[in-house]
Amino acid sequence: MSYFRKLETRLTHLQELFDRAERWLIVINADPDAMASALALKRIMIHRVDDVVIARVNEITRPDNLAMARYLRIPMVKLTPTLAAQFDRFAVVDSQPHHHPAFKDLSFSLVIDHHPLVEEHPVVADFKEIRNEYGATSTIMTEYLYNLGIRPGKLLATALQFGIKTDTASFERAFHDVDMRAYRYLTKFADHALLSRIVRSEFRLHWLDYFSRAFISMHKLGTGQYVYVGEVENPDILVVIADFFMRVHEIRWAAVCGVYHDTIVVILRGDGMGRDLGRYASLQFGDVGSAGGHRAMARAEIPLTAADGRNVEFFIYKRLLAPRKKMRAKVEPKPDQKPDAKPGGGAESAPGQKTAQKAVPPGERKPEQKAPAALPAGTSAALPAGTSGAPSAATTGGTSAASTGASAAAAVPPVPPNEK
Repeated sequence: MSYFRKLETRLTHLQELFDRAERWLIVINADPDAMASALALKRIMIHRVDDVVIARVNEITRPDNLAMARYLRIPMVKLTPTLAAQFDRFAVVDSQPHHHPAFKDLSFSLVIDHHPLVEEHPVVADFKEIRNEYGATSTIMTEYLYNLGIRPGKLLATALQFGIKTDTASFERAFHDVDMRAYRYLTKFADHALLSRIVRSEFRLHWLDYFSRAFISMHKLGTGQYVYVGEVENPDILVVIADFFMRVHEIRWAAVCGVYHDTIVVILRGDGMGRDLGRYASLQFGDVGSAGGHRAMARAEIPLTAADGRNVEFFIYKRLLAPRKKMRAKVEPKPDQKPDAKPGGGAESAPGQKTAQKAVPPGERKPEQKAPAALPAGTSAALPAGTSGAPSAATTGGTSAASTGASAAAAVPPVPPNEK
């Protein structure tokens, strides 16, 4: 029995792309799976084209990713328009053209990925291999190496193992049987001591300060948690925190948000048994930024200007409450109907809820007002049963009540769904 599927037709199609007179640029959003996949594709192309270079669109700052690039000697350069102009053709692995703004100006001839296809963003390329049932793109690349009769060297095999290990969370997330076969196959070529050294380089000591912020700003959302940690020196910190929350027994999904330079970053993690977080991220944030991912892990990056001066914590919280198409939906009243009435009857609240009150901006609540005990009607449908109220003013921006003088009881009520 063969380790992998037979790829004769696919290999013929792939090799027809390569021309010894052409220079190729492999573009990635660098993470372990992307770096390993790019290294494998470069190994396949190296003797079939004039030149091949790996270019990343992001800065690598997470310690384990830095360790991987250094110990496994993965050659990469930063993507710039000047660099791109020097190449004839472009490839992208572990991503799709709509996944990052830096990809939009490039015309890709080759796309290999394991993320789900999005109907609104069809992938157009001379060669595309999208296997969303696979746990890692590194698995796809291992299949191609095997079918081409290329035995991976020690560093490449270690990189591919780490790519599979990372994207499947050591086979705790959704994976395919072929992911396990690929990992097992690579074991006889990889350097296990080197792999262990990379795995242990997960985060820096001073990152523990961000955990403190996260614990203070936790807000329950049904079976999940919403966390806002404010400004961060590195968005990978948010990934580490989100992964940590998924180790807590009672938490089934988590949304961790922070601001990096002029970008709002939201990291979503789940147990894979509830909502499809990749679809959820696209629905909630796709109209204001780039968003997507898998069922159990997703990411959104939104320009800070999209908040339009509003409090970032509450801006993201509102969007997590209901699907985007419902958040902006307005019911036009009939001529004989009052604006506040629902068609066919009077104003309606969700079972057990009072009629939604007009929201008062943070800091403007009258002394005699009390925070509503329940969310406005229509806001609970997008979250699991048991969703609690909005973040309190005591934790806005990661500041505690002790430092602001605000009381946790003076919570800012949720903003009604129809308010822009």
